[in-house]
Amino acid sequence: MMDNFIYIRPATLKDAASQLGKEHGKIAVIAGGTDLLGEMKDNLAAPERLVSIRHLADLQGVRASAGGLRIGAATLLADVVENPMVQERTPLLAMAAGKIGTPQIRNMGTIGGNLCQRPRCWYYRNKFPCYKHGGNTCFSAAGENDYHAILQGGPSYIVHPSDAAPALVALGATARISSGSRERMVPMEKFFVTPREDVRRENVLLPNEILTAIDVPNAPAGSKAIYIKEMVREVWDFALCSVAAMVTVKDGVVTEARIVLGGVAPVPYRAAKAEAALTGKPLNELSAAAAGVAAVDGARPLAKNAYKVPLTQAIVKRALLSLA
Repeated sequence: MMDNFIYIRPATLKDAASQLGKEHGKIAVIAGGTDLLGEMKDNLAAPERLVSIRHLADLQGVRASAGGLRIGAATLLADVVENPMVQERTPLLAMAAGKIGTPQIRNMGTIGGNLCQRPRCWYYRNKFPCYKHGGNTCFSAAGENDYHAILQGGPSYIVHPSDAAPALVALGATARISSGSRERMVPMEKFFVTPREDVRRENVLLPNEILTAIDVPNAPAGSKAIYIKEMVREVWDFALCSVAAMVTVKDGVVTEARIVLGGVAPVPYRAAKAEAALTGKPLNELSAAAAGVAAVDGARPLAKNAYKVPLTQAIVKRALLSLA
């Protein structure tokens, strides 16, 4: 049973921001609610006040901007997938957003919510007193860790569950964040927070801030991109591992590469060593395989998730060869 809460439907973004507090957890922003309401039903979250932003026109829709697109954070995932400008200018995002959940979830969930959702770790979801619940233990480290991090893990070994996030990092997108009176821009690559930086939260949003929009630059001229996601269930599931890959080839060699992994680290993981292994080389079987190996350089798998190392190598190679 949920605890009682106050529901507020502000008229403007400024009004919404004025309702927020100075402490995480007491007041929550709600748009689609596909994650938050589940947490509330399971007593994982008990906000005293819900501030709705789903209806705010300023936070909805896809608009052309100088050099790219601006996507309101309250835009439905289905609208992102189906938008002609997204499909034409940033097809990588359309591919990734189309892999999120089911059609029902995409018709309810928003892109901002997908980026800000909480971890799917079963210890967290079953209310173990782990780091995410204010404890001082990550139970997955020595427990059931089949789906946990092999890169950048510790002290918590969660993986970030978003499919949109790796694509937006690969595209060089920027998050627009508002506190009502002040707006700041954060590169999407810096929007997410590792447990080593702050074990209690997953992004840079302060308690009085709202993610309002994502600025996505047009894909570079001549670039190709793909999003591949490996799941336990092919119908829908969170990623065992995924890759958002975008490469530009000129005169037979790769001049620019962006490779971002999902499902293997607490944040969307930019595989810089894989990008370096590819840049300046022809895009072929040899360079794709080398990039796959470099992508998991430094991986530290846990007892039950070592399979993610060869799986990640394989999907990076497959993604790059599909672009060759």
